[in-house]
Amino acid sequence: MKRSSFCLRLSIAVAAIVAASACAGQRRGSVPTGTTEPDKFLFDRGTSELAKKKWLTAREYFKQVTETYTQSAYRPNAKLGIGDTYLGEGTAEALVLAINEFREFLSFYPTNRRADYAQYKLGMAHFRQMRHPQRDQTETREAVKEFEAFVARYPNSSLMPEVKAKLREAKDRLSEADYLVGYFYYRQRWWPGAVDRFKSVLKDDPSYTGRDALYYYLAESLVKLNRSAEALPLLEKLVQEFEKSEYLAEAQKRITELKTQAQTKASGG
Repeated sequence: MKRSSFCLRLSIAVAAIVAASACAGQRRGSVPTGTTEPDKFLFDRGTSELAKKKWLTAREYFKQVTETYTQSAYRPNAKLGIGDTYLGEGTAEALVLAINEFREFLSFYPTNRRADYAQYKLGMAHFRQMRHPQRDQTETREAVKEFEAFVARYPNSSLMPEVKAKLREAKDRLSEADYLVGYFYYRQRWWPGAVDRFKSVLKDDPSYTGRDALYYYLAESLVKLNRSAEALPLLEKLVQEFEKSEYLAEAQKRITELKTQAQTKASGG
């Protein structure tokens, strides 16, 4: 189902961009007579236009390389260049086509020295389509999947720091989406539902950047359920892990209250 959905989106995207590309296609650059390396000439022109963010023009130069010079050493990089033009264009239709280009590159050239770049850009094409936490998170999950594939396949890539940063951002988006569901339950005073959802986020993503809010509201929900012994360690983790947090003062206040209550019970008061 997922593949058929992507194929449908791809077909629609192709149709939408064909018209826009038609005029550019008529202006495909001709190679000067006597050029000894026409494939290099076209690739260099495409690269130059790409740097100027002239997406359609750059794409046509790159396509000339991939379609005319199928054995050229520049063909793999031209294929990546086509993907970059779609990614740079950034429309919904273009991003679908970018995904297709980068996937094809990885299929055709899995051992190419720039395979890590293609994998990164594949993740970015999904990343650019991520929606707000309250909306559908399908593209966010796809971005996470592709970035995690990068981390597993290319541990020595120079792109790793940037990929890990984007992966953390994508994971945060997923965790925030689930956190907001838990917070909704909290606001509705459905404490068991809030506890289950908050715990699920912590289990699935223990490094969630916004986990100070999770610690606080999970602890408060547990207090409401008379499970203070479980709440106290969460509040202490909040204080230990976050030097700055909007929940810090309230957490410290609640820690004092819970410890006082525990001491009173222990003394039989």
